Amino acid sequence: MIGEEEKIEEKETQAPSARRNLRGVFIGAALALLAVVPFVGSTYVIGVFTEIMIFAIFALSLGFLMGYPKLISLGHAAFFGGGAYAAGLTATSLGVANVFATISAAVVFAAALAVVIGVLSLRNTGIYFLMITLALAQMVFIIAQQWDAVTGGTDGLFGIPYPDLFGVLEFDRTTFYFLVLLLAAASYFLLRVVVGSPFGQVLRGIGSNEQRMRAIGYNARYYKLAAFVLSGAVAGVAGGLWAHHTGLVAPVDANWTLSATALIMVIVGGSGTLIGPMLGAALVWFLDTGLSSYTERSTMIMGAVFIFFVFFARDGIVGLAKKLWGRVYGRSRT
Repeated sequence: MIGEEEKIEEKETQAPSARRNLRGVFIGAALALLAVVPFVGSTYVIGVFTEIMIFAIFALSLGFLMGYPKLISLGHAAFFGGGAYAAGLTATSLGVANVFATISAAVVFAAALAVVIGVLSLRNTGIYFLMITLALAQMVFIIAQQWDAVTGGTDGLFGIPYPDLFGVLEFDRTTFYFLVLLLAAASYFLLRVVVGSPFGQVLRGIGSNEQRMRAIGYNARYYKLAAFVLSGAVAGVAGGLWAHHTGLVAPVDANWTLSATALIMVIVGGSGTLIGPMLGAALVWFLDTGLSSYTERSTMIMGAVFIFFVFFARDGIVGLAKKLWGRVYGRSRT
C-alpha cells in the first residue's frame, strides 16, 4: 500500500512538470513554424497569418481579463479600435510612421481609455459590469463614426502606411509579418510573467473569491483596474498593428461585434489560459473568414462549433488537449 501511495504521489508531482515541458515544446515548435511561413508561403498566406496573429494578440488580451480576475467585457473592441485610430493618426496626420511612435501611441491611448472605462465600470460586477463596458465602448464607436474631422467618419481613416524603423528599415509585408510575430510572442510572455507574479496570484484569488481577498486586506478594485488597463494596452498593440496591416481604420473596428468575436475566441480556445485564446483566434478566423471563401454556410458552421464547445468542451481547445494528454500520459506511466 505504501509503495502504491508513493507511486500515486510521484505521478501527481510529475504530471504538472510534464505538462509544462510539453507546453514549452509546443510553444517553441509553433514559433519555429511561424518563423518559416514567409519563406515557404505565398504573399496571400503571409497576409493570412499576419491577420491571425493580430487577432491572437487581441484575444489574448481579453483572455487574460476573463481567465484570472474573471472579468467578462463586451467593450474590448474600444481598445482595439482606439489603438488602431491612435496609430493611424500618428502615421497620417502627424506624419510619423516610426513603429515605436505608432505602436506606443496605440498602447498609451488604449491604456488611457481603459482607465476611464475601468473606473466607471468596475464599480459594478457580473452582468452589470458587462453591460456598462458595452455601453461605454459603443460611445467610442459613435464618436469614431461621427467625428469626421479626426476619424474620417463612416469612410474611416485610410492611407495608413507600413511603419518604418527610424528611417533605416522600411517594413514590407514580410518584415511586417516578423514584427507582428515578435509582438505576439512578447505579449504572450509578458502576460505569462504577470500571471506567475505575486500580482497575478492576487488576480487569481480575486477571480476565485473576491470577498475573501477583500477580507484579508487586498484592494480588489485597484487590482482589477490594473488588470483592466494592462489588458486594454495589449489590445491597443493589436489595434495599432491592424491599422498598419490593412492601411485603413473604420468605426467597425471599435464596434461591439468585434468584442463578441473576441469573446468567442476565448471560449473556444479555453478561458483561464493564455495560449488558449490565441489558438481560439486561429480557429475562429478560419471558420469565419477562411471558410467563407469556400462555402456560404461558414457562419452556420462556426455557430455549430461554438455550441459544441459550450455544451461538450467548456475548457476549450486547451481543455481537450489536456484531457488527451492525461490519457496518453496515464497509459504510458502504467
